[in-house]
Amino acid sequence: MTAAGHGSLGVVEGRLLVGVITERDLVRAVAEGLDPENTAVSTVMSPEPDVFSPENDVWEAAEWLVEAGYRHLPVIEDGQLLGIVSVRDLLVALVAEDE
Repeated sequence: MTAAGHGSLGVVEGRLLVGVITERDLVRAVAEGLDPENTAVSTVMSPEPDVFSPENDVWEAAEWLVEAGYRHLPVIEDGQLLGIVSVRDLLVALVAEDE
C-alpha cells in the first residue's frame, strides 16, 4: 500500500467486494500486537463496507464521506469493485471543478 501510495485496498473474492482494509486498520492491528505476517486480512478489514455507484456525482460522494466519517469510498458497478475514491481524490476533483 505504501509503495503504491494507496491508503486503502478493496478485499475481494473473485471481483466481488467483501471488505476494505485501510492504513488505520493496519496500524491498529500492529498496536494490538497482531503479527502482520500471520494475521489474515479478514481479521482486521471492515467487512461489507458502504459503497457508491459510478453514477453518483463528486458532491454526493464528498457529502457521504463527511457524514459517515470515512476517508475511502468503494465504487461498485454490477456487484464488482471498480475502484476506491479517497477524500483526496474528491478534493482534487472539487477544486478542479471550481477552476
